[in-house]
Amino acid sequence: MKRTAIDYAAVYQALPGMVALLTPDLVYADVNEAFVHGTGRSREELLGRYLFDVFPDNPNDPDSSGAHNLRASLLRVVATGERDTMALQRYDVESPERPGEWEARFWSPVNTPVLGSDGSVVLIVHRVEEVTELMRARDRAGVDQSRVLEAELYTRARELQELNNRLRQAHARERQVALALQRSMLPAPRQVGHLAAVRYRPAVGALNVCGDWYDLVDLVRGHRIGVSVGDVVGHGLEAAGVMGQLRSALTAASRVAAGPAEALDVVARYAHVVDGAESATAVTTFVDFDRHTIDYSSAGHPPPVLVHPDGRVEFLDRATDPPLDARPEPARRPEASTTFTPGATLVLYTDGLVERRREDIDTGLLRLAESLRRHRTRDPESLADIVLRELLPPGGATDDTALVVVRL
Repeated sequence: MKRTAIDYAAVYQALPGMVALLTPDLVYADVNEAFVHGTGRSREELLGRYLFDVFPDNPNDPDSSGAHNLRASLLRVVATGERDTMALQRYDVESPERPGEWEARFWSPVNTPVLGSDGSVVLIVHRVEEVTELMRARDRAGVDQSRVLEAELYTRARELQELNNRLRQAHARERQVALALQRSMLPAPRQVGHLAAVRYRPAVGALNVCGDWYDLVDLVRGHRIGVSVGDVVGHGLEAAGVMGQLRSALTAASRVAAGPAEALDVVARYAHVVDGAESATAVTTFVDFDRHTIDYSSAGHPPPVLVHPDGRVEFLDRATDPPLDARPEPARRPEASTTFTPGATLVLYTDGLVERRREDIDTGLLRLAESLRRHRTRDPESLADIVLRELLPPGGATDDTALVVVRL
C-alpha cells in the first residue's frame, strides 16, 4: 500500500481544540483556527506578540491570578523540558468588541514542550479546553449545588496553588543556602600556580543542584598539580555536604598518593561510610610539568579532554572504573598515562555539559571536542566562557555543570 504524505499544517489548523504554539519567550508563533475562534482574536492580533500583552491580568481585579498561574506553568516547561497540566483556571479576558469590559472565562490548559536536537525547548504546545459555556449553562439552570461545588473546587485550586508557591519559595531558599555553602568549599584557580579557569553553573528550574565539584591542588613531589572533578547524586544541603566531604578527602589523598588511582582508592573506601555518597563519580589527573605527562583515573565519570596545540583532541578514557561506592569490597582502580607538549589544554567537566535528554552522550562529547578544537588558542578564561555558551542550552541546563580548563 502506497503511503500518503500527511499535511501536518492542515491537520494542526483542523484540530477541534484550541492550540497555540509559543516560543520559549512566550511569543505566539502560530495558532489554529479553533484558537482564533475561541479567543475572539485574529491571527494578526496574536502572531509575533507576547502572550501576556494580548491576555494580561484584569487590572480591575487585584485577586485575578489566571495569567500569573499560566506564566508560572509555561516557565516551568521551558526550564524543565517537561509537560505541565494545569488545574481549571478562571481568566478575565477583555472583550474584543467592548474594550475595557472583562469577561470571565474558564480554561483548562496543558503546556507541552517541543525539544530541539540539543534537548532544549524550542516551542511550547499550549492547548486549551474551553469550559466557560458549561459553567454558564449551570448558572442559567440554577443548579445551586453545582455552583457551590464549582466555587469549592475553585477555592481548593487556589489553595493548592498557594501551597505550591510556598513550597517553591522554601525550596528556593534551601537552594540559595546550598549554593552558598558549595561555593565556599570550592577552590579558586589561583590556589595553584598555573593558568587555569573554573566555572560552576547550577541547574535551572530544578532542585538537583550542589552535587558537582572541582578541585585543583599542588602536589608535594616535583612540579605537579592534581586536577579533579566529581558529581554527587542528590540535591540541596545534603548533596553540598557530601560534595564537601568527598572533595576534601580527594584533596588530602592526592597530596600523599603515588598516583590518581591510589587517590581514588582511598576516597572510595571513605565514600563507603558516607551517607549520600552512593553512585558518586569522580575523575582525577596528576599533571607532571617536568616529564610532560598526565596520569589519570576515572570512577564512573566522563573522560577528561586533552587538546594538543596542533588541534588533535584526545579523550582520556583508558582508565575508567565504576563509581566510587559501586563495589561492596574495595579493588584497585585502573590508571593510564599520556604525554603533552607545552601549550596543550586539559579540560575536565561534569555530565551537565555534554548530556541532553533523548540524545546519545557521544553526540555531546563530539560537540565538546569540536568547540575545544576551534577555540584552542584562546586563553583559559575565554575558552571556558565560549564552551559554556556553545554547549549549554540558551536557558541553562537542567543539571549542574562544573568545568575546569588548564593551560599546560
